[in-house]
Amino acid sequence: MKNKLKFLTKQSLDKKIKTKWFKGVNILLLVLFVLIMNIDRVIAVFGGDFENQITVYVKDEVNIYESFAPVFEEVASSLGEAKNFKLEETEEDIESLKNSLEEDQEKIVVYILPDEQNYMKAQILSYDEVGTITTQLISASINSVKSTVAASASGLTNEQILALTSPVEIETVLTNPDVENKEGQDIVAAGVMLVFILPCFFLIIMLVQMIGAEVNDEKSTRSMEIIISNVPPKIHFLSKIFASTAFVVLQGLLLILYGGIALIVRNILGGAGLAAMSGEVTGQLSEILSLVQDTGVFSLLLQGLPIILVLFILSFIAYAIVAGVLASMTTSIEDFQQLQTPIMLIILVGYYLAIMAVQFDGSLFIEIASYIPMLSFLVSPVLFMLGQISIWQMLISTGIMAVFTWFIFRYGLRIYKIGILNYSSSKLWKKMFKSLKQK
Repeated sequence: MKNKLKFLTKQSLDKKIKTKWFKGVNILLLVLFVLIMNIDRVIAVFGGDFENQITVYVKDEVNIYESFAPVFEEVASSLGEAKNFKLEETEEDIESLKNSLEEDQEKIVVYILPDEQNYMKAQILSYDEVGTITTQLISASINSVKSTVAASASGLTNEQILALTSPVEIETVLTNPDVENKEGQDIVAAGVMLVFILPCFFLIIMLVQMIGAEVNDEKSTRSMEIIISNVPPKIHFLSKIFASTAFVVLQGLLLILYGGIALIVRNILGGAGLAAMSGEVTGQLSEILSLVQDTGVFSLLLQGLPIILVLFILSFIAYAIVAGVLASMTTSIEDFQQLQTPIMLIILVGYYLAIMAVQFDGSLFIEIASYIPMLSFLVSPVLFMLGQISIWQMLISTGIMAVFTWFIFRYGLRIYKIGILNYSSSKLWKKMFKSLKQK
């Protein structure tokens, strides 16, 4: 019996892996991962350039350039745009500057003029449309300098001007010792959703559709009758579950591998400009990792990862059982697609509850949802990583999921035995409920 199960599982898995579409899709996924990770290089090939600086020429009629330049650089740095701009003062007449814009389209002219009522006014001259960030950067810098000029004209001392124009220091003090670092929580939630939840969401959709297609293919070609005449329905059912679960786990591991290859390719293609960009990204990642480490997430992940993985595997198996049972009662892939709608809705509910867990901290409804089978694998890990439930609560969710999986297999097998040899769509639900009473 074990040999038959092993043979059918291997055969079903081979049908999925040893095909041209599987190889083609995975080659395409690898290429997409590499392209997405190196999107800046791809855009550059088709005319985009991430390394060109915009030269900002300042035509100053108010004599404030010495004050404007450091403010501009400070504001640009705060926006992470310092490397994208080069600031220069010019003495050329304004008409010559206007005429030169067409020749050098990476140039912007800021023309600062005196104004009797408002101390000063400015024009931004450019050949093409000016980006929102650039406009805001120039506007913020000029307004900041205007405040200083106005304060100076009022007869205030340098110390008073500095005190007047310096930003207000605002400190947030929390008196509740149990409050978590909200910024760290948001980053953790985003990381969990990206690394764990989102791939599992798509893998389960793939699993459900794959089982439905395979069972209906065997029924439509009448090969199901030959198979069932040689092996018990239980063995056939288990082979579908094991093969499909193994396939999605393998596909998930391949996606992780493709992400690693994409990072390696980005490293190999690094140039001077790209190296600077990579350095900036590395610095930002270091800050994020440092922030996340302060929230104690890494220790939580090490504690909960084994349970999370078991919960994921049990959920894959449970969805495979439900999909197999529903597929057995249908006579075509079109019928199965209608029956799988409730499964898709359940997955979507779990997915959105996991997202909402970040906004609704401590929600009893979401905490209850973390114990509900078919939803718990999406909700429970997020709540655990956010510190809203303990490892014991997540262990309870996993235990409930295990009992639920055993339960639906036991009773789903009864439907499966009847359904796989059923070729009529009439009185479908009556047959399903009748089969549940049989042993």
